[in-house]
Amino acid sequence: MHVTGTVPPSAPAPQETPAATAPLAEDAAGTTGDSGRHARRFGLPVATALVMGNIIGGGIFLLPASVAPYGTISLLAFGVLTVGAIALALVFGRLAERDPRTGGPYVYAREAFGDFAGFLAAWAYWITTWVSNAALAVAAVGYLDVLIPVNDHRWTACLAALALQWLPALANFAGTRYVGAVQLVSTVLKFAPLLLVAVGGLFFFDADNLGPFHAGGGSAIGAVSASAAILLFSYLGVESAAVSAGEVKDPRRTVGRATVIGTAGAALVYLLGTLSVFGTVAHDRLVDSTAPFSDAVNAMFGGAWGGWAVALAALVSMTGCLNGWTLLSAQTPYAAAKDGLFPAAFARRRRGVPTVGVGVTVVLASLLTVYNYTSGSAKVFEVLVLVTTFTATVPYLLATAAQLFHLVSGRRDRVHRGRLVRDAVIASVAAGFSLWLVAGAGYAAVYQGVLFLFAGVLVYAVMAARGQRAQEPAGR
Repeated sequence: MHVTGTVPPSAPAPQETPAATAPLAEDAAGTTGDSGRHARRFGLPVATALVMGNIIGGGIFLLPASVAPYGTISLLAFGVLTVGAIALALVFGRLAERDPRTGGPYVYAREAFGDFAGFLAAWAYWITTWVSNAALAVAAVGYLDVLIPVNDHRWTACLAALALQWLPALANFAGTRYVGAVQLVSTVLKFAPLLLVAVGGLFFFDADNLGPFHAGGGSAIGAVSASAAILLFSYLGVESAAVSAGEVKDPRRTVGRATVIGTAGAALVYLLGTLSVFGTVAHDRLVDSTAPFSDAVNAMFGGAWGGWAVALAALVSMTGCLNGWTLLSAQTPYAAAKDGLFPAAFARRRRGVPTVGVGVTVVLASLLTVYNYTSGSAKVFEVLVLVTTFTATVPYLLATAAQLFHLVSGRRDRVHRGRLVRDAVIASVAAGFSLWLVAGAGYAAVYQGVLFLFAGVLVYAVMAARGQRAQEPAGR
């Protein structure tokens, strides 16, 4: 399967820095410790599991209830979103074959447009990852409440969310060997409840449960855009293999394959699962549900045992997703720190993991979690999801822009004409899709996201000034 149209297989590989060709062995002094027995490169199965595990995480287990207020029109949004997600997957696969370094969108944006664009991609993606971790932990608490009552008191729920964030962080500190193992096991286990609802739910489907097609006010297009902005959270992770390309075996081939296979598989499970939940849980009950998949199984078989089993599997799934996202949250700052665009501490690695990045990320996610619980917001998950929707579109848009840049700026002589047209269409669809999601995120999310980005501009100014001063001759 050839996954890139930018550089044919016969074309010479672009020149790489030593860091690009050997990202896991940076020094022999033990500051990174990447060559030890706790560090291990990922093959196609684990890379695919990383993509699917990060895509199919906490989002799918709570999002049917989050989009239920819009009505079944949100299913149309799911279909449109799937097309855009697959377009993004193809773009990341092509870019990763061209430049298989750790960092994903950061690497692609910086190579095409320079340091500032690369920094914005890294900064926005970093924000996306740790805010997503907070949102995933909040979603997981809803399923934990099915097993152990924790939602009755705000601080009990908050402490549970914090524990769910720190356990995967500890697994990351143990090394990439354990990260991969946890990711593979959790990805396999999560498919049991998802397939049970996605396939079994079709046999219990009742059209009367669907509710109105367009339940909310406003235009139908606005409802599709708004529900798609929430649903994007369930597709975050499509870039997982590209971001961790430095830890993947044969990344030029493996990253693209893992990205496309993982995204397509996740999309199929998503569409069937959401449709089954809509058809098995009454609409008025689904709107207020904190564990829709558990409610679906209870409606299918009666009693509470099925809901408990699904809740347990959902917790395993979300823990695995947090495990993978914690790794990703440190990879992009690591790549930027190596280039002097993030503080140097983020470039420290131990057992294959950027430990400082992991630590800073879990602390920030924990503070955000505490803030959202103490602020008294009844829709903590939705608020966090919409912020990540906006911040995620920044690196996505920069990556697709980089692909378009390479396709039209003097590379036509190295690309088959038919392949060039196909890749240009895919990149254009991915770019338009990203812009559409910005509009659907809403004014409040864009407002908060822009504040995050502007704070990053100040950080870039400091880092760029320090880098320029370091390059000046002594005595000036």
